[in-house]
Amino acid sequence: MTVEERALLIDERLCEEYGAPFIPFSYRDPVSELVGSLLSHRTKNAVTRGAFQQLVQELPTWEEVMDAPTARVEQAITAVTFPEVKAPRIQAALQQIKDRCDGVLSLDFLAELPVREARDWLEVIPGIGAKTSAAVLSFSRLRMPALVVDTHHQRVAQRIGLVPARASLEKCALLLQSYVPEDWDGQRVYDSHQGYMRHGQRVCHWRRPDCHRCVIRPWCDYPDKGEPA
Repeated sequence: MTVEERALLIDERLCEEYGAPFIPFSYRDPVSELVGSLLSHRTKNAVTRGAFQQLVQELPTWEEVMDAPTARVEQAITAVTFPEVKAPRIQAALQQIKDRCDGVLSLDFLAELPVREARDWLEVIPGIGAKTSAAVLSFSRLRMPALVVDTHHQRVAQRIGLVPARASLEKCALLLQSYVPEDWDGQRVYDSHQGYMRHGQRVCHWRRPDCHRCVIRPWCDYPDKGEPA
């Protein structure tokens, strides 16, 4: 069995276990998703949502966010980690998008590009790596087949031998995206992300994974290391 075949088999098992297809959690435009993703770094989801809502309440358009005093943006997002870093980063990203799009602050045009080209376009922007570029394409209303790989997904993939044990998140994202069949649409790729993420959150924990409850245990290179909760 090739690694691609193994990845597909495990993916299908996880989707079955956790109830795919999954309803998307976001219907934002891609610029809004980019801002939300930048806010979310090392921040809990509930805090990120609150900060995003506070930001758009105080500065209702992204043009206003881009042009506002940085201190005002920082104050609006003060609940997130490192607001002093994220505020100027968000403003710089918005400015770069506008500059590269002939004065139009929109990323809707990315839907016309192949996924790799769209990700490359985004990853030129400082602060945007593999996870964020994929999130903008997959989680926004674009619904493009870009695979988001978070730390839960990474941990599961490493333990079952789909990627090297010491591979960085960026390397894992690149490898796992390469295993995605070309005919998968955005929903199917989103389901893949959700299946791995939920398994990492609920069973394949960083410490004391619940191996006795693992539905992909037959294909795992890390069996019997956990203890019953």
